[in-house]
Formats: sequence, structure tokens, C-alpha cells
Amino acid sequence: MRDADPIFEMYIHESTQMIELTESIVLDYEQQNALTDTAINEIFRNMHTLKGSSAMMGFTGITDTAHALEDLFQMLREDREFKYSFTNLSNIILQCVDYFKREISAIANHSPSDEQSNSAVPTITLIQQFIQQLQQKSDSSLNALVTTLEENSPLTTYQAHLRFTDDCEMENIRAFQTVHKLEDSMIDYSHVPEKLIEDETSQNYIREHGFQLTFRSKLALSELEQRIQQTSYLASAELIILDVEDVPIVSSTPALASKDSLDSYIPVNNSVHEQVMNSTTTQQATVSVKSSVISVNVQKLDRLMDLVGELVISEAMLNSELARADSPIEARQSSQAAQRNQLRKITGELQDTIMAIRMIPLSPSFHRMRRLTRDMSQKLDKEVHIELIGEETEIDKSVIDQIADPLMHIVRNAMDHGIEQQHIRQANGKQPIGKITLEARNIGSDVLLIITDDGQGIDRERLIQKAYSAGLLAPHQVELSDREAYHLIFHPGLSTKEVITEFSGRGVGMDVVAKNIEQIGGTIYIDSELGKGTSITIKIPLTLAIIDGMTVRVGNSHYTLPTTSIKESFRPGERDLLTDPAGNLMVMVRGECYSIINLAHYLKQHSQYNHPTEGILVMIENESRTICLLVDELIGQQQVVIKPLPPYFKQFKRLNAFSGCTLLGNGNISIIMNMAELVTSNHTTNSL
Repeated sequence: MRDADPIFEMYIHESTQMIELTESIVLDYEQQNALTDTAINEIFRNMHTLKGSSAMMGFTGITDTAHALEDLFQMLREDREFKYSFTNLSNIILQCVDYFKREISAIANHSPSDEQSNSAVPTITLIQQFIQQLQQKSDSSLNALVTTLEENSPLTTYQAHLRFTDDCEMENIRAFQTVHKLEDSMIDYSHVPEKLIEDETSQNYIREHGFQLTFRSKLALSELEQRIQQTSYLASAELIILDVEDVPIVSSTPALASKDSLDSYIPVNNSVHEQVMNSTTTQQATVSVKSSVISVNVQKLDRLMDLVGELVISEAMLNSELARADSPIEARQSSQAAQRNQLRKITGELQDTIMAIRMIPLSPSFHRMRRLTRDMSQKLDKEVHIELIGEETEIDKSVIDQIADPLMHIVRNAMDHGIEQQHIRQANGKQPIGKITLEARNIGSDVLLIITDDGQGIDRERLIQKAYSAGLLAPHQVELSDREAYHLIFHPGLSTKEVITEFSGRGVGMDVVAKNIEQIGGTIYIDSELGKGTSITIKIPLTLAIIDGMTVRVGNSHYTLPTTSIKESFRPGERDLLTDPAGNLMVMVRGECYSIINLAHYLKQHSQYNHPTEGILVMIENESRTICLLVDELIGQQQVVIKPLPPYFKQFKRLNAFSGCTLLGNGNISIIMNMAELVTSNHTTNSL
């Protein structure tokens, strides 16, 4: 199968990295309104590599688009005097980036792509039209150059005949580069074919017959030859001196470009521009590819190799010790105990090192939000600055794959719901430029993601009224904390947006956020102040592979509770128990009442104890909600490896209560409980 092909996997991985790096470069320099030489060279190298690797894999659409963009940046590398609008250039680059993302995503997911169609043509045409505009901008200084050359030196007439290599492609663009390279030293010139960009047949003509350029110049033959030899993909070049009478020069202005002004850049074919713009929506701009390949620091691999070597040595020493029958039994036991401790130490370090290899920084996920913010700023006519903090924080790759969509939805809502228009912000005494902050922090075995905006905040009362109208709250539910009230926004179908827009207003998105975060064992809560802004905090585990768990017993079965959700455990007294008006059993802890879930009743199992005072209550918290679980016994705390549930479990209705399973040290299987499902469950103990 192709998805098992290492070359294919590496192509997807490396192409995605180059595309994201190119996008990041453009966004970095957009505030400066110019690209440095280093940035131009970096984008050129990325496109050159992407073109080559895509051609090797047979993806012609990506190859041709990367080739066209490479040609454009080759021009910018060779002549930094080109005058252009950086906004127009960045728009074209980002449109190419979006095309690359769509195609790579389709290829990686084995979805129908546009590789065999002409979907790349509009983007390539747009690049070629921009190249025309670059040439048009240079024409303004041509007359002055002609006058200077004619006044100061005699002119020699030359004719050049160029042929390009077989793998060149887009020979018309290479010919155009040659003309541009010699332009500052030529007076009158003409070439065959006459129209290099506008005539689609020029490429085939040059491929079959070569490119002929006739011109006058004051430069010597050797100097002109040296300049021509710098042309990319040049197979051969012949330069001769002609008599003036033999020169078929018809114009001092090259037939390369239209007369449109570059500063108000409007492509010659407006339908092409609209087609490209319409295909580049904000949603498509955030396409990401979930590759099974990750980059690993060599030092981590070296450490892994060292540990494997130590593990082999330790095993050999332990086997040797077990085979020694002549030594005293006390000496053997002491030596074996030391070897077991050493083996335990090595396996612990081996586990930590392997976990470190799976850890990758959040920076790619964070940087995608910069692009989302940029595109939405243009569509919503809002100027917003996004600040990234802690982007170097590392978490497990499987977790990163799960948080991409939640981050996108939250940032999109902050842009559309939160940040006000500039005139409204100024009227309220705020800075006209809005601000969104993405921050990541390590807190033990978890990571906090905090998304903050300085927008208008959430109207608590209006949100509650919306929830009442939607039937999400009963009339007697009047006492809600702020976090409980703001948590209502995660209900499907609930939206505070009155007008449905391209980005929000349908009541979908935030419920998807909550579900995705719950699936990886995370929690999410909202803090907001009307008129000041909103802060959304996401707490997610560093990894989904290994967790710290508390093993508990219910009857004859064992279950594992993630320790990150456990606040405390205790055996209640009779006076601590009470019942609510519905007859549900509750427990009073330091003046606060908490519901009790009898895990045996919830799972329909036999329990050793029938009364909470005989068992153990484990207080768990999830998304600022707290309940107590009644179990028979606490077995102990240990790190457990999460395994997916066997297909057999799919027949049970309580499957949502389980997030996986693990194998205990004694060989027994323990089910890992889903804390989010337990906390939101209504199966409380209603009887003794």
C-alpha cells in the first residue's frame, strides 16, 4: 500500500514543512512590507526543492506551480532593484501555499485531487501576470537609460541565440529572465518569439527553435557573454556581432507586459484572479496534513541507543547471575536485587526517552493561527495582532493532531465574535488594533493552552437567556456560577451571534471544541468580562500513551482513574451524608455538597459494600465540576500504558464511560474510566 511507502511518507512530511516555512516567512515580513535577501533565498530554495521532489513523485500540478514561483524568486534574487507591492506579492505566495496545502492534503488522505486537471493554471497565470507587472515597472526608466547610453558611448549590435536544457520547462520565463538581466545594458532590442508571456505558444517555440535576441549595447562581447552564461537552465548560448544594416530591430520597448500599473496591481485576466481568490477561503488556508513522520533530535536518538546498549548488558549480567549455582544463595539474591534495580532504572529512562522522541513543539499549530488571523482580518475589515507565547512547548504528536481544530474554532470565534470594529473600539476607549494571545504553559504532566482576546467579552445574562429559550436550562436553574454560565456556549446549536456569517452564527464549532478536548482527556473553561475580553483555558495531557493512574477495585473488577482528575479520597462518616430533594445521596465536605456516583450501580456490577461509610469516596474534578465516586478499595497509584478497547466492548451502551484499558503488573486488565463522562452523568446514587 502506498501509505506504507517510506518515500511517500517522507515526501508528505518534507513538503508540508517547506510549505509551512514559506508561509511563516511571508507572515513574518508582512509587517515590514518587504522581504530581505535571506528570505527571498529561503523561499527560492523551498520552491526549488518542492519542485524537484514533486516531479520525482509525479505530481505535475505542484511541480508546475512551484516552478513558476521559483522563476519569480529567481528574478527577485538576480535584481533587488525591482519595485513591487509587497501586499500583492504576499497574496500571490499565500495563494500558492493554499494550493499546495490542498493538494498535499488530498494526496496524503488518498482523496481525489486536482493533479490531473488544470487546477494549477489559474495560480500559475497569476504568477506570470505579476512577472509582467515587474517588467512594466522597469519601463519607466528605460528612456533615460537609452539617452545616457547613446550620449556617452558608441553602440555595437549583437545577436544572441539561446537554447535551454531538456528539463528546463517554462522556457519563455527563462528567456524573459535573460532579457531582464541584459536590460540595463541594451538600447533597442527585439526577440523571437515576440511575446514571451502573453503568447502560450512561445514556450513550445523556444523549446524547438531556441530563443533569439537582437540588441544594441555599449558593452564588450566578453562581458555580455558572461552575463548571458548566468541564465538558469542554459544549455548553449551563441553571441555574435552584426552589422547595423542587418539588424531587424523594430522597437525599443519589449513586448512582455501590459500597461497596467504595478502599485494598483490588477491581473490582466480578472476572471483568473477571482477564481484563485474564491478557491482560497479561510477554511482551506488552515488545511493541515497529519503525517506519520516526525523530525527527531539526533541527541535523543543517541540517548536511546545508549539505553538500549545498557539494557542488553544488564540483561546479560542478570542471566549470568541466575546461571551461577556455585555461589551462596544470599550473595546471589543480593546481586540479583541490584541487577533488578539497575534494570528498572534503565527501563524507566528508556520510557522517558521514547516519550521525549514523540514530543514535538506547538509552534506549527500556533503559526497556523497567524495565517487564519491575517485572512479573517482582511475579510472582516478588522486589524488584529496575534501574539504567541510558549510556542516552543512540546507535547505528544497524537495530542497536537487533536487540538488543531479546537484552536482554529476558538481563534475564529475571537475574531468574529470578540474583536470589535475599529470605530467601535475607539469609541469605547480601546486601541484600534485588536489583540489575540495564544499561550502555552507546562504544569506537571499537563499543558495549559490559554487563548485570550481584548474584545467585547461575553454577555452572561444574554447567554443564559439564550439557553433558556433553547430549552437548555430549566426555570429553577437560576443560580449559575460565571464559569457554569459561560460553559453553556459549548452546547450544540447555541450561538450568541444574531447574524449568520461565513465564520460563525450557526451554533456549531464550540461544541466540536469541547468534544475534541474531552476525547483526549482534557478540560476547557471560559472566563470573560463584558467589554474587556474573553479568556479560554484548555488543559490537556502531555501524552495519550502513558498516564498516572489510580487503580481502584469495584467487586472483583479493577478500574483506573487518571490522577490528574483526583482531588482527594476519604471514607465519609454517617453525619456527612445527606439526600437532595430528588432523593439522590450527597456528601458534605468542608461545607460543600457533592453528588455521589456508586460506581458499582453505574456499571451494573456487584459491590462488596452497600453503604458509603464502608467504602471509599474518590473526589474527581472535570471542567470545574466535582463529584465523588464510591469504590470498594484503592489498590494503588502507578503509571499505566493506555491501550484501545477491544472490539468486543462496542456492544455495551456504557462504552462512553471508558477511555481505554491497561494491563496491570499481575496480568489483570484494568479499564480506564472517562472522567468527563462520569462527571456529566446523571447516574447518582439515590439509595443506600
